[in-house]
Amino acid sequence: MVRRQLPKPGEVFELMRFKKPELNAKRRRLNAALTIHDLRDIARRRTPKAAFDYTDGSAEGELSLARARRAFEDVEFHPYVLRNVADVDTSITVFGGASALPFGIAPTGFTRLMHTDGEIAGAQAAAAAGIPFSLSTLGTTSIEDVQEANPLGRNWFQLYVMRHREISHDLVERAAKAGFDTLFFTVDTPVAGARLRDNRNGFSIPPQLTLSTVSNAIPRPWWWFDFLTTPKLEFASLSSTGGTVGDLLDAAMDPTVTFEDLDAIRRIWPGKLAVKGVQNLEDARKLADLGVDGIVLSNQDPGRTDRADYETAGRTVGGGTDPEARHQLSRLHARVPVGSAFGARPERRP
Repeated sequence: MVRRQLPKPGEVFELMRFKKPELNAKRRRLNAALTIHDLRDIARRRTPKAAFDYTDGSAEGELSLARARRAFEDVEFHPYVLRNVADVDTSITVFGGASALPFGIAPTGFTRLMHTDGEIAGAQAAAAAGIPFSLSTLGTTSIEDVQEANPLGRNWFQLYVMRHREISHDLVERAAKAGFDTLFFTVDTPVAGARLRDNRNGFSIPPQLTLSTVSNAIPRPWWWFDFLTTPKLEFASLSSTGGTVGDLLDAAMDPTVTFEDLDAIRRIWPGKLAVKGVQNLEDARKLADLGVDGIVLSNQDPGRTDRADYETAGRTVGGGTDPEARHQLSRLHARVPVGSAFGARPERRP
């Protein structure tokens, strides 16, 4: 039988470890966020429903988004053992430059919708981590402002070929002048998708003060304070082109874009050129034949198209457990760098 005794005061004091309280509420919340699910919960509490659903949602029944999440969960690691892993080097060379990790920050539109620091915060975080940052054509910070905020980091630009080609050509020239080193020619959004969550929420850019949005704003005053007291939400790189946000969105989705447009952009872009949004190996091989510098197999836009085979694209990039997929990917890799813009979090919360 175990003998019990009262502990001595000194023994109790040895066990007492009081952390200094964190007075900064934002830092306190972030310190408590252990996973992407925790960060999502913070965003949902802080952000109006329409803004949150735009970022969190997808097109139609959101089946492609669910498939992407399942594919992400199916990724497997097969590590070797009895290797010295005391000093692991995760750096790679991608598109002719260094990256401390085998990934970067992908482009997102309307970034300042979720947080007023938007692309500036993303670019600075990427620089601190030593990874590339990608600015979207539909970004809410201009090409020049991103370069100013991240002058020593690697900045990439994601291009939508717009109905008025001269606008796209001007964006390409500005990105080159600002020192962006890689251009992503985006091909997976020929038309706008049916985003049902946005339709039900009456989502608009910029957000409108309606009875519904005002009632939803009451528990989220700081988001609205930031929105109303900072520069207006707009497509900053397109601000000089004129037209409403709706006009610019309509112009950014052009169903007539072809390989001829890719060739025209390649003639005026001096840096690395990657094609983003490829969804099958047949197109990937054709692009390799044309000599592009990189191919991004993408599930980037289940937000635009539902029921597309994004899951296969993701598994092809990751190799998965399919020997044929690994073989085809290996053959393609031998000709041109292949990556993935694979936007998905795990379905199940740890």
